[in-house]
Amino acid sequence: MIANILSIAGSDPSGGAGIQADLKTFSALGTYGMAAMTGLTAQNTRGVTGVHEVPSAFVAEQIAAIFDDVKVDAIKIGMVVNANIAVTIADSLRHHVEVPVVLDPVMVAKGGHRLLPEDAIEALKEHLIPLAAVLTPNLPEAAALLDAETATTRDQMIEQATALRGLGAQAVLLKGGHLEGAESPDLLVTANGHEWLEGARIDTASTHGTGCTLSSAIAAEIGKGAPLSEAVANAKRYVAGAIAAADSLHVGSGHGPTHHFHQLWGEVTKT
Repeated sequence: MIANILSIAGSDPSGGAGIQADLKTFSALGTYGMAAMTGLTAQNTRGVTGVHEVPSAFVAEQIAAIFDDVKVDAIKIGMVVNANIAVTIADSLRHHVEVPVVLDPVMVAKGGHRLLPEDAIEALKEHLIPLAAVLTPNLPEAAALLDAETATTRDQMIEQATALRGLGAQAVLLKGGHLEGAESPDLLVTANGHEWLEGARIDTASTHGTGCTLSSAIAAEIGKGAPLSEAVANAKRYVAGAIAAADSLHVGSGHGPTHHFHQLWGEVTKT
């Protein structure tokens, strides 16, 4: 059976992040992708210029429509836009606690545009993190969730990931891409301890949507039945390949998108 994966997130019309990236990732990894939209953004590779919020009642209606008809094997949650939508998503998913949730706490766009107000961050912490099978913040997002300084060492990453798990998530994948140095290590913390997922830093500006892509890849792998540690490792390899192949794309003049279909497409010559 092909796994059905639901993204609950915002839209990126330039295609590199949000539900567009999620659906590409689900497809690239051999799963069937679905999406309930929380907001529409006006953005490109250079930044976000506007956000249009979907009414929370309609977010709930979208989610209900999916669950009324489709067996959902995993869920990825991205940008929740505001506090009402965060609470609405949580209320909608309390009826489906058997479905694993990957929560990507999208707070700031790559270009620096803030995507969540303070009350939405608090709603995310109170209502959504306790539903998460795995929470996937980067270092600035982790600091914002904990009201702490951004981690700059591996020891601080362990401390903050452990504290985040204390907010109710079953596991935390703390992404270390903001660390200085040639490596880009991620840290997975579960009830059984922690493990490092090592990776070399790839020299490219095409990193738009990497967080969306990673969390979606984890959801796809979990939906296909992989244990969490294996799902995270597979997802990290997939994203590393997507970043490494990103410069074969020619999209925009800012932070370009990753190459979601790098495993499936041959080298394409631009004419």
